[in-house]
Amino acid sequence: MSRTFASLRIYNYRCFAIGALASNIGTWMARTAQDWLVLTELTDQSATALGLVTGLQFLPIPLLAPYAGAVIDRVSKITLLKITQAALALNALALFILVATNTAEIWHVYLLAFLQGIAVSFDNPARQTFVTELVPNELVGNAVGLNSASFNSARLFGPAVAGLAIGAWGVAPALAINAASFGAVLLSLFLIRRDALLLTPPNKLRSTVAEGIAYVRARPDLLLIFIVVFMLGTFGLNFQITMALMATTVFNKGAEEFGLLGTFMAIGTLAGALLAARRGRPRLRVLLGGLGAFSIVAFLAGLAPSYTIFAALLIPCGFFALTVTTTANSTVQLSTEPEFRGRVMALYTAIFLGGTPLGAPIIGWVGDAFGPRWTLLAGAIACGITFLAVGWFLVSRRHLRARLRWRWPLRLEVWHKND
Repeated sequence: MSRTFASLRIYNYRCFAIGALASNIGTWMARTAQDWLVLTELTDQSATALGLVTGLQFLPIPLLAPYAGAVIDRVSKITLLKITQAALALNALALFILVATNTAEIWHVYLLAFLQGIAVSFDNPARQTFVTELVPNELVGNAVGLNSASFNSARLFGPAVAGLAIGAWGVAPALAINAASFGAVLLSLFLIRRDALLLTPPNKLRSTVAEGIAYVRARPDLLLIFIVVFMLGTFGLNFQITMALMATTVFNKGAEEFGLLGTFMAIGTLAGALLAARRGRPRLRVLLGGLGAFSIVAFLAGLAPSYTIFAALLIPCGFFALTVTTTANSTVQLSTEPEFRGRVMALYTAIFLGGTPLGAPIIGWVGDAFGPRWTLLAGAIACGITFLAVGWFLVSRRHLRARLRWRWPLRLEVWHKND
């Protein structure tokens, strides 16, 4: 088996990955269906409403994820995942029933999005730290990359299949598939061999949120990564809103074309995930270079004159966004002491996803006030400013060196002085 898929040699990881892939396909179908439901059936293409749904979905994360980290460091991760996945399955089933019975209203979507966020606050950091119990340390980076590859492989098919299903039968079937897909994850969790898990020694001290925050505050390298992922997650990765608005408002496309946009972006994110799985130890230059490249391509996507060009630009958008997120995730996990890993990854989740309740409504308002293109342009500018500020900070302290390579293809090369 090639280096790219090395983690799949391990039974427990292979079992978990198969269940996650099935669930991820359902998740992407549901995201597309929910966006279409809000934009075309429950509102009159309201970007603000779509932004609120996205914001409510992530609102509990910054509030609860730090406490979730303290829980994760003290309890069985596999047991916690069974609970959170069951809760997410019930939430998905509730939305399907409301839509199938024609009783869904916008406030139902708001409420279920918020309840989903509560479950995700515990589920997301638990899943990320669970990787270290499935594979040894030397394969953590590979497993993180493969997890992203699984998520984005599903993104290749989920939105497109959802678009076809919505065009043929309506929103409800896509939501039904998502509800059923959680069964695959739950089955995989029950099939995992507990005696083969690489369990972290139990934390004999009381795990507190304050200890986790103090640990991160004393680590400038982690703080730097947190700043990057906060800005990217808050202002750059609002494609749930931007793609829907660009498809329906700018290019006047239907459900099928809207679904295909997710597939185009998934081509890039899948390529980025597979490359991350092959890459050795994560490097700061990859993180920062990916952020700068993402800013440029996202800005160009906001100016795209046609649907075809916009769809094509989503491929490099996905590639560079995934490069940043997988590098950040692997760096944080590998550089954090095991007894703090749950709390640090929970804080990472709170920073990365928790900015969405702030960013999504702002981006939605920008779309209503200045036009759909500015939902992309504003995010690209914010990420570009972050790239310049962080780059200047590091270069000024001689941690990094940088140069602009003028030969084609034009690119910015950034590297650590010790690389």
